[in-house]
Amino acid sequence: MLRRLLLTSVFASGLAVAAQAADSVEVLHWWTSGGEAAALDVLKKDLEAKGVTWQDMPVAGGGGEQAMTALRARVTAGNPPTAVQALGFDITDWAKQGVVGDLGAVADKEGWDKVIPAALQGFAKYDGKWIAAPVNVHSTNWVWINKKALDAAGGKAPENWDELIALLDKFKAAGLTPVAHGGQPWQDATIFDAVVLSFGNDFYKKAMIDLDPDTLASPKMKEVFDRMTKLRSYVDDNFSGREWNLASAMVIEGKAGLQFMGDWAKGEFVKAGQKPGADFVCIRFPGTQGAVTFNSDMFMMFKVGEDKQKAQLEMASAIENPAFQSSFNVVKGSVPARTDVPDTAFDDCGKKGMKDLAEAAASGSLMGSMAHGYAAPAAIKNALYDVVTRHFNGELDSEAAAKELAAAVAAAK
Repeated sequence: MLRRLLLTSVFASGLAVAAQAADSVEVLHWWTSGGEAAALDVLKKDLEAKGVTWQDMPVAGGGGEQAMTALRARVTAGNPPTAVQALGFDITDWAKQGVVGDLGAVADKEGWDKVIPAALQGFAKYDGKWIAAPVNVHSTNWVWINKKALDAAGGKAPENWDELIALLDKFKAAGLTPVAHGGQPWQDATIFDAVVLSFGNDFYKKAMIDLDPDTLASPKMKEVFDRMTKLRSYVDDNFSGREWNLASAMVIEGKAGLQFMGDWAKGEFVKAGQKPGADFVCIRFPGTQGAVTFNSDMFMMFKVGEDKQKAQLEMASAIENPAFQSSFNVVKGSVPARTDVPDTAFDDCGKKGMKDLAEAAASGSLMGSMAHGYAAPAAIKNALYDVVTRHFNGELDSEAAAKELAAAVAAAK
């Protein structure tokens, strides 16, 4: 009798362990900075409250290139994670390989089609099936300015290129590093995106989305590179290889005047206890007001065994929950991927982000960011990275860079 009780107890314990193992998700991501980690913790705790254990697989690197390398190794070994943070055309590329999961059961039940913008659905779905859960919408054409430095320089945020240069000159005269920047290809390309957009929506669309050869090699593109050269003159000597969040810290600590970076930077300011309007100012890159270049962090789901599918769908549902979309994006600095989330919990920069996004979507001025994988496939994005970074590092003059850009994109198509 005792033996039977022991066996029953062992069997029950085994079932409990198996159930616990099943209700877990292994998540590969590159959210390793302070602000990003704080935002991710919101999702972890939300899932843990639902009985789903989170197995973390962080891969540092703000643009996600290292994470995609780690993912390829896992998929090749036949052992993909449950979910992977991914962007744009990277999601499409994985979908084409037939290795992604199907979130239709939860997406149909919860009506994702009605509340997630079409621009995001173009990447979160493949062949009509939901394969990824969008967490947010980031916009990339932002400038983050130290308020004290701005006040000392006259207090007026720049609205055009000439005013921007005048402000940077004042920062330089005050002994500050005018532009906080990290010399990594994706960061260089983030600035490039904004400079291209400052020449007009049509120019951005023809160059970055349509990949028109004449536009890429045009005199106007040479002007874009000339402006990149000018901005390079305001960066400190130690910028090479610097992570983006360390550049944000330079602005937060008053060592630099401003940073050109997507709205994930706001998470760093918030984590440091700073408030918009009081400690920092958020504006669109001068000349891009009314337009938004976006990326969207999504969790792409891979095909997993039946024992893992319940937890995977639970994670997808938790991501799209409106309450989570609000609480996560308040911390992250981004705006919700759903259109039905109120802005009441968001600060002034968050409210501006939501308003700008809605207006850009309505006016046709919401466009995918080339730098962040939402304008063209990875091969083209990487070709652009190469030319932009070589130019930024002084290896190409502006005229040569425009010609090389057109040639590199043509070769990558």
